[in-house]
Amino acid sequence: MWILRSREADGPLTLRLVSGVSKTVGRAPVVDFILDAALVSRRHCRITARDDRLEVEDLSSTNGTFVNDQRVDKGELRAGDRLRIGRVELIVEKGNP
Repeated sequence: MWILRSREADGPLTLRLVSGVSKTVGRAPVVDFILDAALVSRRHCRITARDDRLEVEDLSSTNGTFVNDQRVDKGELRAGDRLRIGRVELIVEKGNP
């Protein structure tokens, strides 16, 4: 299991993904993880969990998806990496299955 956790002052945000699952993130009611925050597009990105990594794909968002401060169209995430979606920064953790 993978955990993405924010350190937001308004309260923490936690996303959990098991291996083999793909989830969309954005502001629209049709996405898997709704993230109602500044600079987040309606359908912002897709995160896919693998056993050894997460994969992120930007879905043509207006403000981009960033891995460790680098804008990516597609990228890989590992434990300790930072994923920024709009103004929300999530830290990647590897959890127990």
